[in-house]
Amino acid sequence: MTTPHPARDLGEAMRRGLANRCPNCGEGRMFDGYLTVAGKCAACGEPLGDYRAADGPAFFTICIVGALLVPILGFTFVIFRPEPLTLVLIVSAISVVLALVLLRFVKGAFIGYLWAKHERDPGA
Repeated sequence: MTTPHPARDLGEAMRRGLANRCPNCGEGRMFDGYLTVAGKCAACGEPLGDYRAADGPAFFTICIVGALLVPILGFTFVIFRPEPLTLVLIVSAISVVLALVLLRFVKGAFIGYLWAKHERDPGA
């Protein structure tokens, strides 16, 4: 029989993760690089590396960018009236930059969610 885990505040953990901070203390950095999760929090020692996000952040980032793609495409066409090839290049560049910016924030919030729900990697 497993022991029940203490309740953790999901909203606070996701907000701290969104800010790329440790979901436990809110002080330490969550990432060592662009998307590499720190093994442990430098401030409180929480083992952040045990929470594997896998493909979840990429999926949610694709969904967000996809939802924003229609208005971006529409506004770009209405405002600039570019040639079709130019429109594709502009929208593609905007989509790539938007996805790269959002991915880090979404991954932080996702790991905050995993931390709050005690969803550690079974192999960790």
